[in-house]
Amino acid sequence: MLAKEREEVVQAGLEVYERGLVAGTWGNISSRLEKDREKFAITPSGMDYREVEKSDIVILNLNGEKVEGDKKPSSEKKLHIHIYKSRDDINSIVHSHSIYASAIAVARRDIPPIIEDMVQIVGGNVETADYKLPGTDDLAEAALDALSNKKAALLANHGVVALGEDMKEALKVA
Repeated sequence: MLAKEREEVVQAGLEVYERGLVAGTWGNISSRLEKDREKFAITPSGMDYREVEKSDIVILNLNGEKVEGDKKPSSEKKLHIHIYKSRDDINSIVHSHSIYASAIAVARRDIPPIIEDMVQIVGGNVETADYKLPGTDDLAEAALDALSNKKAALLANHGVVALGEDMKEALKVA
């Protein structure tokens, strides 16, 4: 079941790995289900993106309850849940730890909209969310504050979260 969404998350994981947007098993990816927007497919916790298969992808509902899958879902599931609950326009999320975004997030700086493409793709500047512990509701809420109505935010001392109406857009934003 849900082969399309699971395959989409697996392929996105390979792409972020190949592009160097993640190291090891860090980061996470999700996609809202096309036929049931109250559920989403998310990467499992602690698995190498090169080894993840469709059957490893976990299906959660927006209460964080596992609907399908044998693996433990990403520890950042709350980040995904909060975003999906708050943003009806978002169907895919890529949370990565790219070197450049992480460096700026550690410096706790925002990225000004210095090129037109960034304004069109992200929606303006990329703000840095206040530091909060990973995997917490506090981090998810800080990310939402930094995101506002845009499609990317840095997470202080952590990485970046990129959103899209679909996976292709979320990957472009990342």
